[in-house]
Amino acid sequence: MEQAAEWYALLRAGQADANQHADWQAWLARSAEHRQAWSYVEAISQRFQPLQAITDPRHTANALWRANERVVSRRRVLGGIIVLTGVGTLGLAGWHRDDWPDFAQGWGADQRSGNGEIRSLRLADGSQVWLNSASAFDQELRHDLRRLRLLRGEILIDTASDPLRPFVVDTPQGRLRALGTRFSVRREGHYTRLCVYQGAVEVRPLDGSSKAVIPAGRQVLFDSRGPGDNAPADPARELWTQGLLVARDIPLREVIEQLRPFHNGYLGVADEVAGLRVFGSFPLNDSRTALAMLVDALPLRLHQPLPWWSSLQPVAGED
Repeated sequence: MEQAAEWYALLRAGQADANQHADWQAWLARSAEHRQAWSYVEAISQRFQPLQAITDPRHTANALWRANERVVSRRRVLGGIIVLTGVGTLGLAGWHRDDWPDFAQGWGADQRSGNGEIRSLRLADGSQVWLNSASAFDQELRHDLRRLRLLRGEILIDTASDPLRPFVVDTPQGRLRALGTRFSVRREGHYTRLCVYQGAVEVRPLDGSSKAVIPAGRQVLFDSRGPGDNAPADPARELWTQGLLVARDIPLREVIEQLRPFHNGYLGVADEVAGLRVFGSFPLNDSRTALAMLVDALPLRLHQPLPWWSSLQPVAGED
């Protein structure tokens, strides 16, 4: 993908000579992955071109939203193959085809948030729910059960007390049952991350072979087979509801992962620097400022071969 972006930037600038054109053709012919990456970069670049003339960021966001809805609709007709174009939710390492159907489901969800939007809403039972950027869930409030199905992204829930109706959250990896609780649930590829801030949450993986109760102040990452070891849950992690990303000695890759849903376009990080430890507070609603702060504080450079492509790389001479 990085090479595809570099080639596209060079050719689009009109500065490539005959030898470089030949090298590009040879690069394309070298593997199917190169051709796929080129098609992806070319498609996204074409969709971003009309957005460059839009000066109002709200109008830009709306245009991106409409563009993605058109793409999703078209791909559904052509056999359900979803091509995601420029909403910034996928990084190079996290670009998995089996995640696309979940993203598509989000468009028809009961509740959803747009790219860069944080929403707060109160359910009919009195529970408060916050949706992180590019998140979606379905809801089902019955006489005997309160159920949310997280389709993508992340939600924070402050549950209302109702002893006769359990409150559960379902993901592809299993079911979470609130036990008088304030907690967050985040989809992370083939895993679900649970952070408990008050009360406790019961985790029941999809295969049903084991379950665990996670107390307040702890978090756990689990898949359909079962939960891993739980670890401390940083209370500052909740501050995304206020538009802040607070990093307390976390790897750079995790910071970028949290910024991606708020960034219009591709946002990546080189493996050589992905493990750098980060401290500080960063604005989620202004990813460009957040990236500039990271570059100022760490041995990084911001690589932007295309207007919609941003990648943090090591500075020259750094490993």
